[in-house]
Amino acid sequence: MKFNTAIAALLVGSSAAFAPVTPSFRAQNTALSMADGDIQPVRIGTRGSPLALAQAYETRERLIENFPELEADGAIEICVLKTQGDMILDKSLMELGGKGLFTKELDTALLGDEVDICVHSMKDVPTWLPEGTVLPCTLPREQTNDAFIYKDGTVKCIEDLPDHSVIGTASLRRQAQLMAKNPTLKCVNFRGNVQTRLRKLDDGVVDATLLAIAGLKRMDMDGCATAVLEWDEMLPAVAQGAIGIQCREGDERSLKYIEALNHPETKVCIDAERAFLEALDGNCKTPIAGQARIIDGKIKFRGLIAMPDGSSKYDTESEGAIEDAVEIGRKAGEDLKAQAGDKFFEMMVEMSPQQVVGQITKD
Repeated sequence: MKFNTAIAALLVGSSAAFAPVTPSFRAQNTALSMADGDIQPVRIGTRGSPLALAQAYETRERLIENFPELEADGAIEICVLKTQGDMILDKSLMELGGKGLFTKELDTALLGDEVDICVHSMKDVPTWLPEGTVLPCTLPREQTNDAFIYKDGTVKCIEDLPDHSVIGTASLRRQAQLMAKNPTLKCVNFRGNVQTRLRKLDDGVVDATLLAIAGLKRMDMDGCATAVLEWDEMLPAVAQGAIGIQCREGDERSLKYIEALNHPETKVCIDAERAFLEALDGNCKTPIAGQARIIDGKIKFRGLIAMPDGSSKYDTESEGAIEDAVEIGRKAGEDLKAQAGDKFFEMMVEMSPQQVVGQITKD
């Protein structure tokens, strides 16, 4: 089937591209002998999925482009860690307790001086950072939209899905927007890396799925997408498509390296989106979407919140000066809180994960 072919091609290509990866965070920690004396390698902490590794290697290449001395053999180490979110795949993120599931082990390794920097998908990073760490760098952002993938490619958009279609997704944001368009759709928990999800789709476990087009592009798999959804069809997650790099506070060596990689336009948009999320005090039981972009010298923001079953949805749009990005995001979050009212958020807090899952998988 077509998805299995794409996955096989990726894995063959990946075997060479990812060959230098150390299989755990216990990477070799020996000093390098270089022309200007013995120095320690730059140790990059990352999760071990193909997408996470692609992002770590993108970071490596950008470091070398900016600091040619890092091209020396062994000057950069890729240190792979397994997170709780990677290991427990039979439960939804909401049942497991939230986004920190993909960052806690990386945070621990960073604070324990086992790695020097951590590379993250920014949509996985909580709005708070552990004390003693900073995240001063965001790489140039990839396309933020969601990709719609139908099992045989014959259905090109959400509106054309047959009633009672089964959609595989672990995202409440996607589920709420899907079910707002067609309440008969059945959404089922669909976790694992991109390759695992596409394999399940190819095996007929579900009729369709949605993935970030950014991840597919970074692995040269965007040809698997049936369609790329515009924001009006599916508003993306906060920070989708962005890669962030974290280091220890006061680590001047690491700061020198990663600050040189920062893309200011992306950083401004991500700061606005994360301020929006923080204002909403978002958790994995609340479907939240938010996106900022810079157009004609202004920052433009769109956001929404919804009930998990799509039965109610609230939207906001705003724009303003780039230097006011964080305030624009914060006010957008406050606007949605006012629109939805206290009762909406009380319901979100009171609902158990099982109740939420019951809403989104109802027959």
